[in-house]
Amino acid sequence: MKRLTKRQMRIFAVGQLGWSTLSGVISAWFVTFYLPTQNDINLGAIQYIMPGLVIGGFLTILGLITALSRVFDAITDPLIASLSDRSKNKRGRRIPFMQYAAIPLSVVTVLLFCAPVEAISSWNVVWISIFVVLFYLFMTMYCTPYNALISEFGKTQDDRMYISTAISLTFFAGTLLAYTPFVFAGMLRGSVGFAWSYRICFIVLAVISCICMLIPTFFLKEKEFVDTKPSNANMFKSLGATFKNKSFRTFVGSDIMYWVGLTLFQTGLPFFVKVSMKLDESYTMIFLGGMTVLSAVFYPIVPKLVKKFGKKKLVISGFLGLAIAYVITGLIGVIGTSVIPGVVFGVVICVIAAFPMALLGIIPQSIVADVAEADGYETGENREGMFFAARTFAMKFGQSLAMLVFTSLAIIGTTQNTNSNDITASVLGMTIVGFVAVAFCSLGAIILSFYNEKKVMSTIEENHKEKETKAAEKR
Repeated sequence: MKRLTKRQMRIFAVGQLGWSTLSGVISAWFVTFYLPTQNDINLGAIQYIMPGLVIGGFLTILGLITALSRVFDAITDPLIASLSDRSKNKRGRRIPFMQYAAIPLSVVTVLLFCAPVEAISSWNVVWISIFVVLFYLFMTMYCTPYNALISEFGKTQDDRMYISTAISLTFFAGTLLAYTPFVFAGMLRGSVGFAWSYRICFIVLAVISCICMLIPTFFLKEKEFVDTKPSNANMFKSLGATFKNKSFRTFVGSDIMYWVGLTLFQTGLPFFVKVSMKLDESYTMIFLGGMTVLSAVFYPIVPKLVKKFGKKKLVISGFLGLAIAYVITGLIGVIGTSVIPGVVFGVVICVIAAFPMALLGIIPQSIVADVAEADGYETGENREGMFFAARTFAMKFGQSLAMLVFTSLAIIGTTQNTNSNDITASVLGMTIVGFVAVAFCSLGAIILSFYNEKKVMSTIEENHKEKETKAAEKR
């Protein structure tokens, strides 16, 4: 079978630019749009659903909708993975799913922000509930097969590292694109109103994303690069077999810790800026953009470091580096901005976090591909889709857990108004968030230390040598 050229790998990475932009739109704007602060309401924002912690005194209506949609998401992840692994489509097991999902995913993302009643209404709750479920369904239909192709397209370690590096870059680029409404919505607000200033931005981003997601489905013919026998295992058998793999269980355990720590930081960044650093909210975009650009500078050297030190040691180093950045974040509230200006704290954190972010943005995807390939050789079952679906579930679980932890910790030391959408974060609360993130990252490093990288890589190398020997004998 053919190997992808570097150009084709970059074409493949464009797909991630598309879905990461849409994912970023939901992460950055879903809560902001439907739970407007008093300041947003003064600017013309509409309240579409009942505000405040109205579910049991600790959960918003939107929080409940999101929690239930995650339960649905937990079911569809292994379901789509199993359907993809077992697919006998003549165009391949992955590309058809991606192609069918791209347009609906883009459309649903926009419709999610188009609640029908311009006031608080139960119809809006129904609308949001339906479209958030559809969003996660189509996102899974695209992402699970897409991620499985990392293992199948990456026929060598060099190929996998190149693909992982490329998609990590496009992931960060998509995340930054998702934040552009911070700039452009304000320009449009005077002429089209608050809601449509954002909706127009989301429509533009959805069109760009849709094109990006479709590009690899039209320019890459899966069957030319992948000769994989469809799996015969049903969903439950396949999922069970996936988690029987000890190496994968170890990786997933550490990965959950990573996503909790990362999400605590990303969710808390605007609050660290406003509450701890005592800076204007606009610095959030400056710090995030600066850290992303600086992180991208390190990307070219990561594959070289992997060859020298291996993946496990570098990911553990990434965990510990990120923990150091979080220690400094937590110390802002201890030292105070009167001693060290908030801007200095922000710059130091971004500089320290940039390299660990590069390591953790590239290598984990490649580790999953390694484990999936080794497992395929050992069991005779090709379940790449299920392995990446399980990793995606770990990511979503970690993110959801982080949101619960953040909202509980950030308000420590304040009196939270249960009728308001504003999170009343305190310096003490944000300090605790910073050190809790340190604990999760440290735990992630400890768990990953039990990952048996030598066994996984030796299994792959032995089978590659066996294939080469058989190929030589045929000649």
